[in-house]
Amino acid sequence: MNELKNIDQVNFSKLDGLVPAVVQDNQSMKVLMVGFMNREALVKTQELGKVTFFSRTKNRLWTKGEESGNFLNVVSILIDCDDDTLLIKANPVGPVCHTGNDTCFYEMNPKADVQFLSYLQDFIDKRKKEMPKGSYTTSLFTKGTRKITQKVGEEAVETIIGAMANDDENFLYEAGDLLYHLIVLLSHKGYRIEDIVKELKSRHS
Repeated sequence: MNELKNIDQVNFSKLDGLVPAVVQDNQSMKVLMVGFMNREALVKTQELGKVTFFSRTKNRLWTKGEESGNFLNVVSILIDCDDDTLLIKANPVGPVCHTGNDTCFYEMNPKADVQFLSYLQDFIDKRKKEMPKGSYTTSLFTKGTRKITQKVGEEAVETIIGAMANDDENFLYEAGDLLYHLIVLLSHKGYRIEDIVKELKSRHS
């Protein structure tokens, strides 16, 4: 995998300062869309963690989802063998195409239910950034590590109680609370649910 390590690797000279950027769903591997980036767009993409193009029609930088909220959250950026094309693996938030389709190529991009966890963390990360008043998630971030870890511990105990009591409905409800608070803790510590997946995959043989 030829992951981009330094922006100076990219040859922007072939297309008058632009390079094509192919965006691929990190989970389904479907190609979502293709756009163009100049140096500034690539820098902003890396800084924000959200795919940002140079719009040739608007003649400005354009972060995908800046109006719709359907961002493309970057997982990795790869560069091709000629150093003039980028492959960006991302987790999309909602439909990618302005038509409302899953992809700009009119392909369906069905999500496995487990991928909702990535969406949920995107939502929690947004709460962490914006800190809206009245939000329970905001209150957890405000109270900090001690309160968040306390909630993880409480929900773990409740999950165990539900399992031991053979109360499947309560067990699943409390397991959902546990997972939610664990993702809040991950976000608080600067990690994502995908980091746990990577850890588990590294142990799998």
